[in-house]
Amino acid sequence: MSEQTKSPEQEVELNEELEQMQTDVEAAVEAADAHEGEEVSPEAEIAMLYAELEDAKQTIANQKDSVVRAAADVDNIRRRAAQDVEKAHKFALEKFANELLPVIDNLERAIEFSDKEDETLKPLLEGIDMTVKSFNDAVAKFGVEIVNPQGEQFNPEFHQAMSIQPSNDVTPNTVLAVMQKGYTLNGRLLRPAMVMVSKAAE
Repeated sequence: MSEQTKSPEQEVELNEELEQMQTDVEAAVEAADAHEGEEVSPEAEIAMLYAELEDAKQTIANQKDSVVRAAADVDNIRRRAAQDVEKAHKFALEKFANELLPVIDNLERAIEFSDKEDETLKPLLEGIDMTVKSFNDAVAKFGVEIVNPQGEQFNPEFHQAMSIQPSNDVTPNTVLAVMQKGYTLNGRLLRPAMVMVSKAAE
């Protein structure tokens, strides 16, 4: 199949389009060369440098602030973790200590309600008394302390008032009797002391 021939009018139109495209390309190249060779005044160049410097300072300040915040967060996390570990060490024996308290109570009741005039029971009572002391010494090594506020002022943080008794012999809110000793573990209350408290007599 033979190639279709163009008319003279079409050839002229095509040549005009090619010339226009070449003119546009040359103009674009000349504009780019002129802009590239354009001189910038020293004042404008200094202003540009100052602007770039301010941008760099702001970027550094932002990054510094982020680093400071991140360091503070890490310190807070480390501090909280250390506190949690310290609390875990201090109060890990809380449940175990609470289980031992009834044993100590029962041994003390055995001494309190026994017939101390019975000579045959004295060796047994001495043994129980030594056992109670050994128990108290052992738990004290792990931070367990006895709360026995006989004659002290009533403290609701560590004492539980079971009854109130009028009295002229002591000031009001004085512990007259301790029905059951209390205990603390490293300063934290394990069990309040059950007490009888005085009030002013009518």
